[in-house]
Amino acid sequence: MLVTLAIRDIVLIDRLDLDFSAGMSVLTGETGAGKSILLDSLSLAIGGRGDADLVRHGESQGQVTAVFDVAGNHAVRQLLRENDVEDDGDIILRRIQTSDGRTRAFINDQPVSVGLMRQAGSLLVEIHGQHDDRALVDPESHRDLVDSFAGLQDDVSKVGEAYTAYRAAEKAVKDHTARIEAARKEADYLKASVEELTQLNPQSGEEEELAARRTTMMQVEKIAGDLNDAFETLNGNASPIPELSSLLRRMERKADQVPHLLNAPVAALAGALDQLEDARGGLETALRETDFDPRELESVEERLFALRAAGRKFSVPVEELPALAQRMSEDLADLDAGEDRLAALEDAAVKARETYDAKAAKLSAKREKSAKALEKAVGVELPALKLERARFIVEIQSDPEVRGRSGIDQMEFHVQTNPGTRPGQMMKVASGGELSRFLLALKVSLADKGSAPTLVFDEIDTGVGGAVAEAIGVRLARLAANVQVLTVTHAPQVAARAAGHFLIAKEEASKQRVATRVRRIDEDHRREEIARMLAGSTITEEARAAANKLITEAAS
Repeated sequence: MLVTLAIRDIVLIDRLDLDFSAGMSVLTGETGAGKSILLDSLSLAIGGRGDADLVRHGESQGQVTAVFDVAGNHAVRQLLRENDVEDDGDIILRRIQTSDGRTRAFINDQPVSVGLMRQAGSLLVEIHGQHDDRALVDPESHRDLVDSFAGLQDDVSKVGEAYTAYRAAEKAVKDHTARIEAARKEADYLKASVEELTQLNPQSGEEEELAARRTTMMQVEKIAGDLNDAFETLNGNASPIPELSSLLRRMERKADQVPHLLNAPVAALAGALDQLEDARGGLETALRETDFDPRELESVEERLFALRAAGRKFSVPVEELPALAQRMSEDLADLDAGEDRLAALEDAAVKARETYDAKAAKLSAKREKSAKALEKAVGVELPALKLERARFIVEIQSDPEVRGRSGIDQMEFHVQTNPGTRPGQMMKVASGGELSRFLLALKVSLADKGSAPTLVFDEIDTGVGGAVAEAIGVRLARLAANVQVLTVTHAPQVAARAAGHFLIAKEEASKQRVATRVRRIDEDHRREEIARMLAGSTITEEARAAANKLITEAAS
């Protein structure tokens, strides 16, 4: 429900903070006091149309903040979570209107689009009035309201699931048919391509592996000659190692005679021979490791170039050739065995359609009963609202061939205001006063089903007499047992039944400016205000007594 409404610099309101409670609250005041400003402010906060003229004269911007206390499983919380908006605690809608016409919207202090604010607002508040063109008069919502009235949400959900399955089956048939047709047109090309790719047999990662091997072999080929020359120098006929070995042995035999002269040269020569032997061994190992058949390089290059040529031919990276071969093989298989598979898919689609049709027909029959029950419930309310000769009609059009996620039914609320007249759309046939009373009867019949937690009624008692105003008050109070009700009224019979009473008045804020003030009034002031509504500008004792009687009777 709406807990707090804070308004800053909107038209004649400079600063206003209102706290609301559950049940029914009324807003009263003399004509022109600013009741419409209050409703325009609330409308702005729930995503209504912005207007630079709403900003108080001389100010750069106005602001409205509406705070709502809703249950943890309320639909608005799911909506906010789906849009990455925090929903812990109260739901706070804040709208800033600038004097240049721009607006900014915030939910729980996060910037949001006005569209999202409007969606959230529609789940939190419904505003009904004589000239209202939203809420219950929107034909798009009528089917949902009939479903809510009879508790058909589970049936609708099952029809939706059946519709999803049916559409998926139909799509499978359509996709497979298109695939067969495409394959048939390219059968020769597919056969030749599959044969070529099968013979080529490309493997995942093969191109990268071949390219790496080719690079290695080409590098080895470049250094193989140098390695061979070096090894031949140390190991061939011209190798210095045998001669140096012979020289070392002669010097070792004479070293004992002149050790001080030969020991050092002999050691150095021995070390040199050891290093030459190590070098020869290393070169021999390197030659073994670099030994490859040039035909292998040729084979690798041929394979690599064949893969790359196929990639260019089929306009895909080489890495995707295996997947392409698989797809083409499947297309050929579809062409060969496609008719059998298509028949199976078509059979599945027929069964899915029959399942949907059965569920939709069952739901349609339940809706027919629900619509009659809603017509009867609304009809019970009409006589007391001075619509005793009127009829409320749920117009249903069902077409089994027009399948939808919510079934095969289209619904619209029609009314017949007098016998002998042609029934028609509620919005077009009913006058302003009649429309508001039809809406009230409908809302009372629906109670809290399919309703926002806060309902606002704007002067729906205009132009009616005491008995009808009393009936309106009774029904508003009954409705307030299930949802929060705020109503702007000129009828004392309605005001007397409120649990909370707000008085709207226009006061002089300064010599140059007036301001709209709103305050909650206590029981004594409430009796005085209802007496004013009964008597006019001059409040008599009789009016006070009548006001007291109204309040007492309403409380009993």
